[in-house]
Amino acid sequence: MKQSVLCAIFIISVGVTTAAQNQNSPATESSILDNEPDSISSTNIGLSTKWDWRRLNSGRAPSPFINFIELAEPQIHSYPLRRTSERQDRNPKKFAGKPGFQWSAATKQSLIFLGIQHGYALTQPKTRRDLKGPFFKDYVRSVKSLHGWEDGGKFFTNYVAHPMQGALLGFIQIQNDPKGRGLRFNESSAYWRSRLRAFAWSAAWSTQFEIGPVSQASIGNVGLHGKQTYVDLVVTPTAGLGLIIVEDFLDQYLIRMIERNNSRSFYIKVFSRMLLNPTRSAANLLQFRTPWYRERVLR
Repeated sequence: MKQSVLCAIFIISVGVTTAAQNQNSPATESSILDNEPDSISSTNIGLSTKWDWRRLNSGRAPSPFINFIELAEPQIHSYPLRRTSERQDRNPKKFAGKPGFQWSAATKQSLIFLGIQHGYALTQPKTRRDLKGPFFKDYVRSVKSLHGWEDGGKFFTNYVAHPMQGALLGFIQIQNDPKGRGLRFNESSAYWRSRLRAFAWSAAWSTQFEIGPVSQASIGNVGLHGKQTYVDLVVTPTAGLGLIIVEDFLDQYLIRMIERNNSRSFYIKVFSRMLLNPTRSAANLLQFRTPWYRERVLR
């Protein structure tokens, strides 16, 4: 419970600070322009965008969380029809010439999150107590003790916090996957394939956190106290996938509706994105973006 509260306070405080810095700047709400159409009616028309790396003149120093860039006018080219889900990347500085999954960036962001998790665990006396003793011997004993379902943890920890952990790890995969990060909820079969890849990434990293070489089993030796069970191994990625889909649904329908109906209120749009998509917001922070970042423009 404390961990989730601290994360929520951190996300909201960063959001308030950055939003306040950017509220009066004309560059704030146009950092990245969404030129991709919702649908393509012709079989041989597509959009490509030239990037102009000149910084916008906002009259002040930029926020540490936003890079200001402006786009040239889109140019029409003729080439075979692509699905709308196969969107062009809108961050060429990071992904230019790298059409595949960004393994390095995704791994770094996952390791940062892993460090945060273990950093919090080390603030607990019970974790520091079990740092003593033979490392490998205690680690093997902890893994071998894996059994049953209930681990004695609170309902909130097992069925709320752990699904949020799984969803955050899944969003790390999504934001580093050029084929998946621009997809909308249920817009095509590509959406579901993308979310299954996110599920696989989440399952791998959550399993590592439970019984891997840098895990609760190796650092906290939770298995020595009868708490190494299957509940977190199963619930974290599966319920996390469900939470990803829920956040995608809310982003597609409720958040967009709020943005349309509050076109003049920057703060309402910012907070709707953060409050209704909390794990996506946390994943944005891990790639050093604003919590409310989307590939679509915030007007």
